[in-house]
Amino acid sequence: MLSGGLDSTLAVRVMLEQDIEITALNFRTGFSYVERDRVVEHGPTEPSDAERAAATLGVDLEVLDVSEEYRPLVLRPRYGYGSGMNPCVDCRIFLLRQAKAWMYAHGYHFVFTGEVVGQRPKSQKRHSLNTVARESGLRGYLLRPLSAKLLEPTIPERRGWVDRDRLYDISGRGRKAQIALAEQLGITDYPQPSGGCCYLIDQTYSRRLRDLLDREGEGALTRAQVQLLAVGRHLRLLSGRKVVVGRREQENDYLEGWGGAGVLLTTLDHPGPMTLVPGEPTQTEVEQAARITAGYSDGKDEAAVRVEVRGDRHLGGLTHVLTVEPMPRDEIRKLMV
Repeated sequence: MLSGGLDSTLAVRVMLEQDIEITALNFRTGFSYVERDRVVEHGPTEPSDAERAAATLGVDLEVLDVSEEYRPLVLRPRYGYGSGMNPCVDCRIFLLRQAKAWMYAHGYHFVFTGEVVGQRPKSQKRHSLNTVARESGLRGYLLRPLSAKLLEPTIPERRGWVDRDRLYDISGRGRKAQIALAEQLGITDYPQPSGGCCYLIDQTYSRRLRDLLDREGEGALTRAQVQLLAVGRHLRLLSGRKVVVGRREQENDYLEGWGGAGVLLTTLDHPGPMTLVPGEPTQTEVEQAARITAGYSDGKDEAAVRVEVRGDRHLGGLTHVLTVEPMPRDEIRKLMV
């Protein structure tokens, strides 16, 4: 299982050193900054970290989209959440079950990951690693090369498929050992170690997700909404209507091309954001969104600002212009999600 981060890249390289035939698996859950960046920042043709790592390592890569099956897991995780809405233990079990199915379908013998004992507080404690191996159905066939010497020998080690003496005993949250190993193995091109690439760890994203579920229900958590929650500033009008305001050019472009039902607003005479009001807002809600848009524009200190409105069902979807008083920032902050 290859994310393209340092640990999984090292795990693959360590196994290649033992002449193991490898196909790397990368899963798209829909909740990854990697996926958001491909859509919003770089475009779909930009290679992901996993694609770059696989190319550098010289291994085949299978990218598996599991987003439809994954979303229900986020709503009711058996093993609970971490610091945000991250169901880390359930996530590992789910992804490893997918890997197990792929392994059997394609004639492979075991699965390995870049997990390190004690690195993640929720999913990589020793008892969590044991739970994940058991519940995924991979007990004995799940190898963690970077921490293998701290864990019970797996079947690949006991049968001699893998030389345990050439595996490692890395543990803890620091990355010095991994960075030293990367230097030893000649690996120089890897993303800087970070706290994870999942939206659900992020407190702001988690707050927005809880707000969506509380206000609009579980049915509102579509693939498009998963991505939208990671883009722009999110506000709730007093009526309950969501408003999303772009923060930079790439987000403005994304909101403009979002494709779902909604109204788009942008200032005409001053540089400003693109604003999306999903659904079918009322005229009052459109006017409030126009004031917010003006409040985030360079015309925020003007008495009146012209705002272009597109997609308003009250005018048959025709483009029209509203002249509004910009909403003060202190009022806007009260609406932030």
